[in-house]
Amino acid sequence: MPKININGKEIDFETGMTVLQACELAKVEIPRFCYHERLSIAGNCRMCLVEMEKSPKPIASCAMPAVEGMKIKTNSELVEKARKGVMEFLLANHPLDCPVCDQGGECDLQDQSLYYGVDKSRFSENKRSVSEKYMGPLIKTQMTRCIHCTRCVRFSTEVAGVPEIGAIGRGENMEITTYLEKSMDSELSGNVIDLCPVGALTSKPYAFSARPWELKKTESIDVLDAVGSNIRVDTYGWEVKRILPRLNEDINEEWISDKTRYSCDGLLKQRIDSPYIKKENKLIKSSWEDALDTIIKKFKETDPNQIAGHIGDLVNLETTFAFKKFFEEIGSQNLEFREKPFYINPEDKMNYLFNSSINGIEESDLILLVGSNPRHEATILNARIRKAFRNNKTPIFSIGDPGDQTYDFKILGNSTQTIKEIIEEKHEFNKILNNSKKPLIIIGESALELESGGYIFEELKNFLIKKELINDKWNALNILVQNASTVGALDFKIINKDQSNSNFFKNIKNKKFKILYLLGSDNLKFDKNEEFVIYQGSHGDRGAEMADVILPSPAYTEENGLYQNLEGRVQECRKASYPAGEAIENWKILNKLNYLYKNKNLFTSYNSLKEEVLKNIVNFKDINKLPKFKEPSKKINNIFKNEKIHLSHIDYYFSNSISRSSKVMSECRSIKIKTLKSGTNN
Repeated sequence: MPKININGKEIDFETGMTVLQACELAKVEIPRFCYHERLSIAGNCRMCLVEMEKSPKPIASCAMPAVEGMKIKTNSELVEKARKGVMEFLLANHPLDCPVCDQGGECDLQDQSLYYGVDKSRFSENKRSVSEKYMGPLIKTQMTRCIHCTRCVRFSTEVAGVPEIGAIGRGENMEITTYLEKSMDSELSGNVIDLCPVGALTSKPYAFSARPWELKKTESIDVLDAVGSNIRVDTYGWEVKRILPRLNEDINEEWISDKTRYSCDGLLKQRIDSPYIKKENKLIKSSWEDALDTIIKKFKETDPNQIAGHIGDLVNLETTFAFKKFFEEIGSQNLEFREKPFYINPEDKMNYLFNSSINGIEESDLILLVGSNPRHEATILNARIRKAFRNNKTPIFSIGDPGDQTYDFKILGNSTQTIKEIIEEKHEFNKILNNSKKPLIIIGESALELESGGYIFEELKNFLIKKELINDKWNALNILVQNASTVGALDFKIINKDQSNSNFFKNIKNKKFKILYLLGSDNLKFDKNEEFVIYQGSHGDRGAEMADVILPSPAYTEENGLYQNLEGRVQECRKASYPAGEAIENWKILNKLNYLYKNKNLFTSYNSLKEEVLKNIVNFKDINKLPKFKEPSKKINNIFKNEKIHLSHIDYYFSNSISRSSKVMSECRSIKIKTLKSGTNN
């Protein structure tokens, strides 16, 4: 390996590294504002200046390629003088408003000015002032603070794939703006706040709420989609003030979606804080004792075959497992997690996973979307597809129109006939597929909802097995599920056994059930008739509206729980706050019900429940690890029908009960609807 001399020490570095990266290998900290390891090099701020032997002046280490034999000094008088000069330029126009700036305490400019700032300025000119820019309901701007690092410009163009932020003007008249002063049309826009090294871009909903040192920080995961992004939940007392991304190279890198970041105000609103019983068509506040007694009385006078349960989209593994155990005690097998019928084969775990892994997207040399819209179904996963497209020029094809994406793609067709032609190797696409070493096929729920859903999945799987593209080194078969609870529910077989006929949905439609237990379920659509509906959840949303008895339980930030993301990776969601009012943890409610019904507890403690859950997870390896590979099985005799693949509409900002309770998400949704209407009119 080539060597470089940094402050008298020889360091091995990889070819292609910059001087700044080589300095990091030597554990030398180089100050920077514009440089970011996930963005292209700009060399704007000049804060990373270092001294290089035989160079008459300091060099910008972020933009200088490291070369064999270079001698670099990072702590000389020349370097310190140069950095102080740069800092003086940066502070020449910077307003002295740190006490009222939300970036205070987390500001890179504050940190660096402590080391390189001076207590006076040699500039006598008036400070420039820049008018504020409108960037939507999420980003608050104070552009006089901007130091023109262009991180936000590069992020929106390169990572988000929405080139809406840019610079106008030159010199001291340069301004960062969205050109047309409109809301950023991206589901990742909030990440520019984390990237901004000063207080030019801050969080609008969080403005003036708290200082960082006042907040309790809890490492957790996001459950508002199936990706399982790693997050940090910041709380003040029991209130969740903000949610920030946490670094995880395998899943979300250091980005999170706007829905993940800004839905947290929904945790305060429309909360269910005590049990309710419906009397004379009105929900009346009740005690736990009365609510549970009412439920048990109904259970005892009803045939178990007429009792059904439905699991919602945000339910953790422990609650799912306890719910199944409770229904076994009752003697009912009518359990379901799907919000509408779609084909799924729970026999092999790979049949419902994103088997290539999120990280593996970057390795693929061909991507085929089948009835899938990754931008709205899994925003962070979509960012990886964008990264593969941009960095590796990975070609992307789609069967069915996924709408506006953040990368170029080619539509092969809009019907199941196209899939049949590919499987029978009669399509032009087969030539491209045959030349691919690591293709990636992503099947969305919209394709599986069709009558040919079984054919699409099973025949594509058989096709990939035949092509030897499903093995322990590379698995090209990927299912893009949309809910955080889906993979865990399938592991525990929370699905009607005769699912080919979708009995659960037919029985609801035909009014066969007398009791319906909705566990955090707010997205199941059905017309209530004479069913006795029990709702257990955290928010007064769609499920609570039709309930006869309501049992309050915590939101995902208010109890410990395990979740499996779409890759089958088991992660821990940690308690960061406290439940509202009289709410009790989900598994404890089911324990109480079982004790009243059978005179025994389901579980002795949370730890015993967690141990049993981990034992029952299919192909489980360890926490935060991908599941073990198991050889696939084949299923044949699948019925084909020529159908149009129509992607189901996703109300992105209103996809779950927490987001629907969020004022911020409501504003985002209103702006999106207005934008779509104005686009249609034009």
